[in-house]
Amino acid sequence: MGSWIDQELAGCGFADARLGKRFGMLMAQLSRGLGRTLPLACGDWSATKAAYRFLDNDRVSEADILAGHFQATQERFAATDGPMLVLHDTTEFSFTRSDPAAIGQTKKVPSGHKDQAGRQRMHTVCGMLMHSSLVVTTEGLPLGLSAIKLWTRKKFKGTNALKGRGINGGKHTINTTRIPIEEKESIRWLENVRQSTANLGNASRCVHIGDREADIYELFCQCDSLGAHFVFRTCVDRRAGEGKETMIEVMEEQPVRAVHRIEVQDNKGRSSIAVLDIKYHRLQVCPPIGKQKRYDNLTLTAIHATERGTPKDREAIEWKLLTDLPITCKADAIEKLEWYALRWRIETFHKVLKSGCRAEDSKLRSAERLANLIAILCILSWRVLWLCMINRVSPDLPARLVFTDTEIKILEHVVRMKDGSPRRTVGSFLIRLAKLGGYLDRTGDLPPGNMVLWRGMARLTDIHLGFSLAGNVGS
Repeated sequence: MGSWIDQELAGCGFADARLGKRFGMLMAQLSRGLGRTLPLACGDWSATKAAYRFLDNDRVSEADILAGHFQATQERFAATDGPMLVLHDTTEFSFTRSDPAAIGQTKKVPSGHKDQAGRQRMHTVCGMLMHSSLVVTTEGLPLGLSAIKLWTRKKFKGTNALKGRGINGGKHTINTTRIPIEEKESIRWLENVRQSTANLGNASRCVHIGDREADIYELFCQCDSLGAHFVFRTCVDRRAGEGKETMIEVMEEQPVRAVHRIEVQDNKGRSSIAVLDIKYHRLQVCPPIGKQKRYDNLTLTAIHATERGTPKDREAIEWKLLTDLPITCKADAIEKLEWYALRWRIETFHKVLKSGCRAEDSKLRSAERLANLIAILCILSWRVLWLCMINRVSPDLPARLVFTDTEIKILEHVVRMKDGSPRRTVGSFLIRLAKLGGYLDRTGDLPPGNMVLWRGMARLTDIHLGFSLAGNVGS
């Protein structure tokens, strides 16, 4: 599958051409050894040392590494029609280090031990944080990343620290809603929206999707100023209308406009039908009191979807969404709910990054090296997720869009399909690839997931090498 790497790297521009060549070699090595350590993926000390030097080079940054992928994402974005969803989320990478100073801190957690006074001791977690933005179609096919932001906390900071810092060193605490967004970590949401708009080039086609962490009034205004759209889940009961009532009070007065049935799974994996009562209403939303002079009122649409009854073995569905898009009928409201439901794609992307590419297993000792490695693994994780979803969205495409001729020959020779089908489609050959990774392909089985695909990719690489050495497969 090396040909796709050339497409993702075509837009990279390093300070030295040799760095670009080394980057391509490292991408190929990590792609062939998905989930392996750097020494195991590189194969020998010479290649491993070259990889370490690349990751530690002062002229290499995550922006340089991802530049080509961002360009390829923009090209795929431009080749499609209609609205595109930009999914946003934050994840943490935790590392076990005796001295976390070289990397940074993310949070404090209970250590499991108590001091002499019986108080719980706290342990500082060494690690990094990443806020990523993934572009997907309305059918759920990931086109690529449009922005990422990696950072560390050299000194532990959080909401409680902001609350307790006092006014001019005094005893009175500060209301965090009055602190400018530029002084909060929440600024990452605005920065990624701006970077995504710059990289994609057509803000009006972008619909930004975020969970309750995205319930930031400044973020609403940022999307509005850029001409982009959004569907965010809310957790704050903001002032509405003339400021004398709240959004929840307004929505409680609204009648149920639609009833929608969806299939959901409980904690034990059993499927059931959930019946949702849907309300939607166009209203005026006011900024926080402390920021009224800086931000104007916005006219938005609130959508509330509440499940009837109390389900067993799972939480009841209760989504409260805000969007700048108009909702005129039941179909519009259901469409926005389905768009928000696709937010789980970015959760899956982070799972592939951690479980498949094993980003947290790296032994690199500095934040700069780790940031460069994580940027590379982001491209590989997107590829695995894309393979999984292309099989579900467009399984009848020609196999050559995904596999090389040699890989097709290997899969046909090694993996026999139970129906003996000679079809050379993406779906057929991704089933073959998944079977290399342990997929059983039984009647009634769900389509193959990320785990069996990345295991299949690793085995395909090993088989490819074996066949090449034996001379059994021509190029």
